[in-house]
Amino acid sequence: MSDGPLLHPAEMDRIREGIAAAVLGAPEGLADSLEHDPHGYLRLLDASRVGAEEAGRLLREAVQGARAAGHSWDAVGRVLGVSRQAAQQRFAGKAVVGSGQSAPPAEGPDAPKRRTLSGLSAFNEMAALEEAGRDGWHMVGYGPFFHEVEASGHPWEHCRVTLPSVARHRRMQSEGWIPVGAGWFPWRYYKRPVSPGA
Repeated sequence: MSDGPLLHPAEMDRIREGIAAAVLGAPEGLADSLEHDPHGYLRLLDASRVGAEEAGRLLREAVQGARAAGHSWDAVGRVLGVSRQAAQQRFAGKAVVGSGQSAPPAEGPDAPKRRTLSGLSAFNEMAALEEAGRDGWHMVGYGPFFHEVEASGHPWEHCRVTLPSVARHRRMQSEGWIPVGAGWFPWRYYKRPVSPGA
């Protein structure tokens, strides 16, 4: 792996421009208000804060994704421009708020059984979920290196897509796909029961 940036300058510029456009464009009328409304600058500050928090969340999840893909803390640190130790201290063991953490288990003697599929990576998780789904297990939560599944009386299918647009998310739901959690950057997970004879 090289010690230089993995992205070209034009790619970095597109990311920066995209973030700036999202911060300015998401709040209704924000960009126009900056010409005449001092309050618009407080809205800009708030939108920038939300953008920074989201960027921080994406970075934490991207680090966990790189680790799940088998990259060392040394490799992660090189990409971030810090030492292995600094990367590990900053990101190891940090829970990602709002990710696909497990749903609370149901209680009681009739509660569905749960189990954890562990030791997973971005490269083997879908095969593990496919096998579990054939056996009647469906995903109810996930995190770095694991998926939690719950037993049911019928087979399930699972899929993951890279951050779907609102239109694609709605289309998938209209096709019977059920979103699981809030996503784990860059993925959004879905499940649906398999109809008999499919």
